[in-house]
Amino acid sequence: MCVGQKIKSYLKDNGISQTFVSEKTGIPLAKLNLSLNGNRRLDFGEYELICGALSVGADKFLEPKKPQKEL
Repeated sequence: MCVGQKIKSYLKDNGISQTFVSEKTGIPLAKLNLSLNGNRRLDFGEYELICGALSVGADKFLEPKKPQKEL
C-alpha cells in the first residue's frame, strides 16, 4: 500500500474528510485526492503539511525500505 493510500485509510478510520485536510494544508482537493488514491506521488513538503494537519509524526505512514543491492 502506498503512502497516500495509508493516509486515506487513516482519514476514513478517524472520520476526517479530504476537504478538511485540503483546507488545513492548502493542497488543492483534486491534487490531494489523486495522491490519496495512488494516482500521484506526494512530494515531501506536501507529506509534511498533511502530517502537521493530522498532528501525527512524519514516520506515521512510512515503512523503511531495504536496498535491493547489498552495499
